[in-house]
Formats: sequence, structure tokens, C-alpha cells
Amino acid sequence: MESLKRYWKAYTLGLLLILTIFLMAELRIHVPAFAQERYADLQNFSKVLNLIQQYYVEEVDTKKLIYGAIKGMLHELDPHTNFMAPELFKDFETETSGEFGGLGIEISLKNGVLTIISPIEDAPAWEAGIKAGDKVVAIDGNSTRGLSLVEASQFMRGKKGSKVILRVAREGEDKLKDITVTRGSVKIKSVKYTNMGEGYAYVKVTSFIENTSKDLEKILENHVSKNNGKMSGLLMDLRRNPGGLLDQAIKVSDMFLKEGTIVSTRGRTQAEKEVAVATKKGKYTDVPVVILVNEYTASASEIVSGALQDNKRALIVGERTFGKGSVQSVIKLGDGSGLKLTVARYYTPSGVSIQAEGIHPDINIEDVDLETFGKSIVKSQTTREGDIAGHLKGDKEKAQEKLDIKKDDSEGALNWWKEIGSKKDDKLSPKDKLLKSDFQAYQAFNYLKAWNTMKNLTR
Repeated sequence: MESLKRYWKAYTLGLLLILTIFLMAELRIHVPAFAQERYADLQNFSKVLNLIQQYYVEEVDTKKLIYGAIKGMLHELDPHTNFMAPELFKDFETETSGEFGGLGIEISLKNGVLTIISPIEDAPAWEAGIKAGDKVVAIDGNSTRGLSLVEASQFMRGKKGSKVILRVAREGEDKLKDITVTRGSVKIKSVKYTNMGEGYAYVKVTSFIENTSKDLEKILENHVSKNNGKMSGLLMDLRRNPGGLLDQAIKVSDMFLKEGTIVSTRGRTQAEKEVAVATKKGKYTDVPVVILVNEYTASASEIVSGALQDNKRALIVGERTFGKGSVQSVIKLGDGSGLKLTVARYYTPSGVSIQAEGIHPDINIEDVDLETFGKSIVKSQTTREGDIAGHLKGDKEKAQEKLDIKKDDSEGALNWWKEIGSKKDDKLSPKDKLLKSDFQAYQAFNYLKAWNTMKNLTR
């Protein structure tokens, strides 16, 4: 009796299998070609996995193989699409909370080379001397060639107090440099403030984390209360800001806009388009704003710059930004691992894609050492046509005269540098201490003070 039951069971299963195969064969006639191709590719993958499991010279960890296959698949996409194993994903989830362990750097792949976008100020990497733009060619003696961003991050992470050696190539230096960094807790202070006097404020936004907009609003409220309820102008420094949370970039932009689009994101199809607009609740919609950017201003900081530039609410000065204009969605998978998947591109209010293009400043200000700048002025004060008294004015110079501003403030910068250059830092005001060795910030602040004239340049 039992054997008869087994027979009918086997017969039934066999019949179902034959019918299934028959139906699949029939249906494949009507299945689109791309689906057939995908099914064939999956069959190949399954077959290779099965062959490895059966015949590879040593026993293998199937999960390790699957994870490796996923990583290889994502490697064919873009540097910001990454797979994170459970332990790595757990670390990732803590990074936007404001405190985490590690080196305190933002990295990216530029032309396939692991590059530092920005070391977080006062974090271990910053204190060790890591600089924006450094190219990491080895981690603890292991080459970074071919590593994904996630894999590089994994190599850099470790127990608090342990050390890691980064071998970097630095622009302007012929030899590679080994820099030892002691891993530690990284507590991000995303907004730093300096009172510039006469009602002006300087804020440096280092990254966009959970409380950035609240911290910025609190700082500006305190500034206004200390200046008789007014703010003469705001210099917002977004240099070396690697970005962060999209919602924080939107909230920061909203603080300065009466109306208009802040940013739009577009996915693969038109239906996947989302637009963020000003809520009309901004408290600082009439305050003059100058934003300082450079080549390491990226992602969320580019969104703020683009939003205020296109809405004619800020003058953008400095250097062209990094151009990281893609949107990543983070998906937690069933086993605790995670997928960071690029799902859309960012567009400024005028419809320009930030991706690989960046934000072009209204006024270019190169990053130069103020002391060297001063010396170069002394050597070249009378070597150009424009320095000769009574020279015939060019079209650009005549246009600047109509705006009642001289863009090349070389003489003013030199005089200011001579005045404070000999003073010790403890004898300087917070403003002068900030500007003493930062020519870009010095010039940006001058443009802020000339706001009523400079705003015409953005029209």
C-alpha cells in the first residue's frame, strides 16, 4: 500500500513537472525577447553556482559567492551604487546621525581613483593632515585599485584607537605620502558660526546631517537677537561639503526662499519625477546671501547652491563644484544587508542636471595663499596695461564701473593683509582670524558687503 502511494505521488509530481515544462515552452513564444534573454542569463548564473558548489577544489561559502556576484553586478553601474553586507550596513545607518566611528572622511571615485572629497573638520583624518583632493593609492599597504567605495570604507574602518596608514598622492608633490590616522569617534558639528561684525554672519556648513537645518536656524536666530533684530548679510561657506541628506538641503534652501522650485529629481520615466518647492515659510527671504563653493562642494550642498542661484537669492562665488547630482535610495534587505541604488538625477530649478556638471559660480575666485598673493601683487603692480594711469578702458571694465564695483580688489586685499599679517592670532578678532589665510572667504565677504550692487550680476 505504501509503495502504491509513493508510486502515485511520484507519478503525479512527474506529470505536473511535464505539464509545467510544456506550458513554459508554449508561453515562451509569447514572452518578449528581453525576458527570454534574462531567463537564459539567470539559468547560466544558476548553473555556474551549482558547478562551483559541486566541483570547485575546496568547499565554498554560498552566501559569500552570492554577495560577490551582487557586488560584481553593481560594479557595472556607477560608483555610488553599492551593496553592503549586514555588518557594513549597520555602520552605514549610524553615519547620518551625527556621531560614528572611523576616520571622518568622504570619499569618491574620480576616474577610477579613490579620492578624498572632504575630511570632516576636527575628525581624525583632518587632524592627521589628510586633505581634500588627496588620492588614496593604498590602505595599510593594500592597493586600492579596483576597490568599490564600500570596500574601501570597510578597509578604513576598525576598532576605535587602532591605526590605519593611508598612502596618498597629493597634487603638487612628486612623492607618495604615508599618513597614519588613528581611528576614533567622529562627532559632526555640521554648522560653525563666526560673527563678522556690523550685523554680518559667517556660517560654515560642513555636511548635511539630521539636525543641520535646525542648528542653522538656531544660530541665525541667535545672531539676529544679538544684532538688534537684523542681519546685514550671510556668508555661507559650503566648500569641502560632501553633501548628505536631501531633506536637510531642501529645508536649508527653504529658509531663504519666498517661493519657487528648490530641486527636482527625475528617475527612469517621467512618472518618477518629484519636485520640491518652497513652503513660503522662510524667515530670511530678504537677507543678502553669498555662498562660497569649490571643487569639493558636492551633492546636497550643490542642491542648496543651485536652488538659491536659480531663484536669484544668492550670489555663488568660488570654483565650479564637484558634480555629484545623482539620487541614491537605501534599501534594507531581509538578511540585514543593504543596497544603495542610484534611482534618479538632481535638477536645479532651471532644469539643469548637476550630474558631472556641477554648479558654475557667478564669480570665480581661485583659492590662493594670501601671503603669496600679496607678494605677487607687489611684483606685478605695474606690469599690466590696466595698472597704467589713464589707460584706455576695456568693455569689461566699463561694465564694472556701471555697477559701481571693482571686482579686482588686489590693492585692498594687500593693504588688509599688511595690516593683520604681522599680528598674532590671539590679537585678532574672530573675523580677521577667519580671513587671515583664506583669500576666497575674504573676497566673498567683500562681495557680500557690496550686495546691493553685486545682485545685479545675477539678473
